[in-house]
Amino acid sequence: MEIYISWRTWDAARDDLARLGTVDVPALERACAAAERWHGDQLRPTGVPYVEHLLEALEVMTRGAGVTDPAVLAATLLHDVAEDTGATVADIEAEFGPEVAELVDWVTKPPTAGQGRQAKRAAKAAYLRRLGEAPAEAVLVKLADRVSNVQRLDQMPLDFQRRYYAETTTYILPLAAGEPWFAAWYAEWSERFAHLR
Repeated sequence: MEIYISWRTWDAARDDLARLGTVDVPALERACAAAERWHGDQLRPTGVPYVEHLLEALEVMTRGAGVTDPAVLAATLLHDVAEDTGATVADIEAEFGPEVAELVDWVTKPPTAGQGRQAKRAAKAAYLRRLGEAPAEAVLVKLADRVSNVQRLDQMPLDFQRRYYAETTTYILPLAAGEPWFAAWYAEWSERFAHLR
């Protein structure tokens, strides 16, 4: 199971993307700059800058799955903007157009502030089930996002590992079934973490 953590900064990503020669690097630079602007100094739960997660997902998408579609790649960099910042899907549409905005909208969890734990879990399960109706391009964005989140699952607390493994095998693996590269990656991943069943 390959781990995608080489791109910690846009500079590192840009150099590798230029060598691949299959993607619109200036367009991705613009999307990355917008993501950095909107996420600001925000950190992931692991304490790393948010942009590292976005670049991991982009690395999964390009180096792993070989995706080159400009809208899908831009949405990959922007996928958490509407969910985790003050920016909206309308803001994304104004800067990147309706296709990118629609993809981001599909992968944005509905707000659950003020709800209890059970209500939040139910809302998340409904969101994950709804992804089964999403366009294939939106599913790709979600699959790359989740690869970034689970590739080092063993670094999280054990109770979180178990919950996230169950959620991933229940909702994400079926989405990956239609995408050969992701299906193979997740099959290896689920075996590596099978002790969490």
